[in-house]
Amino acid sequence: MCQGNDPTCPHFTLHRQKLMDDLSHERRAFLKSAFVVTGGAATLGAGGGLISSAAAQTMAARPAGAQHAYHYLPATADTVHWGYFSKLLKPQVEINSGDFITIEALTHHANDDAERMVQGDPGAESVYLWTKDKKGVNRRGAGPVDGPLKKGAGEGQGVHICTGPVFVREAEPGDILEVRIVDVKPRGSGNPKYAGKAFGSNAAANWGFQYKDLITEPKPREVVTIYEIDATGEKNWAKAVYNYRWMPQTDPFGVVHATIDYPDVPVDHSKVTKNFDILKNVRVPIRPHFGVIGLAPKEADIVDSIPPSYVGGNMDNWRIGKGATMYYPVAVPGALMSIGDSHASQGDSELCGTAIECSLTGTFQLIVHKKAALEHTALAGLNFPMLETQDDWVLHGFSFPNYLAELGTNAQSDIYQKSSIDLAMRDAFRKTRSFLMATQGLTEDEAISLMSIAVDFGITQVVDGNWGVHAIIKKSLFAGVA
Repeated sequence: MCQGNDPTCPHFTLHRQKLMDDLSHERRAFLKSAFVVTGGAATLGAGGGLISSAAAQTMAARPAGAQHAYHYLPATADTVHWGYFSKLLKPQVEINSGDFITIEALTHHANDDAERMVQGDPGAESVYLWTKDKKGVNRRGAGPVDGPLKKGAGEGQGVHICTGPVFVREAEPGDILEVRIVDVKPRGSGNPKYAGKAFGSNAAANWGFQYKDLITEPKPREVVTIYEIDATGEKNWAKAVYNYRWMPQTDPFGVVHATIDYPDVPVDHSKVTKNFDILKNVRVPIRPHFGVIGLAPKEADIVDSIPPSYVGGNMDNWRIGKGATMYYPVAVPGALMSIGDSHASQGDSELCGTAIECSLTGTFQLIVHKKAALEHTALAGLNFPMLETQDDWVLHGFSFPNYLAELGTNAQSDIYQKSSIDLAMRDAFRKTRSFLMATQGLTEDEAISLMSIAVDFGITQVVDGNWGVHAIIKKSLFAGVA
């Protein structure tokens, strides 16, 4: 059914107006809950939002009555880039600060069960097309595309299907891009057999924390578990359908993949044994979110999508879902934002290597905060991705905050050898200390005490090359004495 995104629909105008009305309602609700409740933009330093009245004025610079535009970016073979970020990519759409955009994100694990996650979906079919003669998207990763290849174009040095990039016209290096997540919905199966259902895949893979620490045979092993989600939204939980152990797969170009070493190799289900007797009576609460929302970095032309960095990317924090706001430092003109790695659910650490990897569609509002207007605010000098929810601020630390700059010419390979939780914790500590001192006027000693007694530090992920630790700061800490 057309949801305001199909111009060929005879009722397109009516459906689009309803979508815009819904977005307007969502935005009002979001602003009231996530911004106004905390004191609004003009109350920096009083336990309120992160933006000063001067910065708020940059948001209201449009003429009175001006309407923010709405854009739709589908996921097709022509609109995605697979496994890398790049400042050289041609934008798929250009928008103004304050505009809304709906973006489709496809999971790079759909071929774990193509019958449920690819068949009957024209956009997905164009992306996942792979025959002996053609790939819908040839390059998968930041590696080489020519010459003798071991795995395939891009060599799987980066795995995520990223839709975009989106060029935000007002964004320049040194600015901050605010990304408000207005809505997130699962992408229903295109196969009529599974109408009203969505599916996702969890791969306990060779890059997972468990891989060399198994206790039962065979060891080592990779296991794929397929989960079912209600695409209608009536049920807020996922259930396991079946699992299978990965067996060597031969891709359409004739390359044998003994392990999961290249993105979305089509799985021949005649070569695996499915086990349907798993996780009985277990309901997994869904919390749809985007593992990847990232801007293009400036340090290299082609950048592996796996390790996160100062411009975001593959952060894998399940809190980056509906109702949340992210702040990213802009590194290149236009910001060049892409999204991908969509998840139905994930726990902190993403321990086995993946979440429930599930295609989603998100609606966002993108707002540029100009560097000159952010002086003396909490966003001044922000050089890492920061999350804001109705109740919390969440700061993200990494083993290497900007590994591309810190590790030199071999950064994109060395990062996988040098990360540690110790380093990520140290980075999260330093960022939290600075945040508390700058935004709340605390002394260093006050900040350190408060961190120990009231700030929750968690392991975001241990599987993305550049490991992550996040700090959760409750806004209610600064509500004052009743």
